[in-house]
Amino acid sequence: MAKLVLVRHGQSTWNLENRFTGWIDVPLTEQGREEAEDAGRKIKAAGIHLDAAYTSALVRAQDTLALTLKTAEQEGLPTTQDQALNERHYGDLQGLNKAETAEKFGDAQVKIWRRSYDVPPPNGESLKDTAARALPYFEAHILPDLKAGKNLIIAAHGNSLRAIVMQLDKLSEAEIVELNIPNGVPIVYDIDAEGNVTGKTEL
Repeated sequence: MAKLVLVRHGQSTWNLENRFTGWIDVPLTEQGREEAEDAGRKIKAAGIHLDAAYTSALVRAQDTLALTLKTAEQEGLPTTQDQALNERHYGDLQGLNKAETAEKFGDAQVKIWRRSYDVPPPNGESLKDTAARALPYFEAHILPDLKAGKNLIIAAHGNSLRAIVMQLDKLSEAEIVELNIPNGVPIVYDIDAEGNVTGKTEL
């Protein structure tokens, strides 16, 4: 039986400023660093020994992973970074304040872009598009290690992790768009040798 730990990055400076971030590299806030360290304390308290780590190509996820592993006293794990685990690309909305964007395009349109499953913002990705890159990567690179009994951690983003959770929890399109993954809260799945979920805990 393997454990898969999912951690959404801690609060970033643009989370704080209520901006669409997407693939723009922005650092963690002090609160975000504390959230990452708290995730590490929870993993340590749960007695989870990790074998390898995965993260995105974006610094806020990489820094979250580093702080989490340091606090969990598990530094030096084999770590793979890949943009397949990047946040959803928000296209023309990247860098824009969400409230200002709603004033410009209307609340209803922005809600569709943010919360629909398959409607992308201009020149950006929908959640469906994000899943189309994150899930094949998960199945090709991460799931085989889980089936082999390795305990893994993925430090990534709200939407790339939602895509993975959608598959693991067998959620519908309607259910996944309502799911919010909080910053810095470890979600632990028990995975058997066939790749099936046998348990789930939020630390």
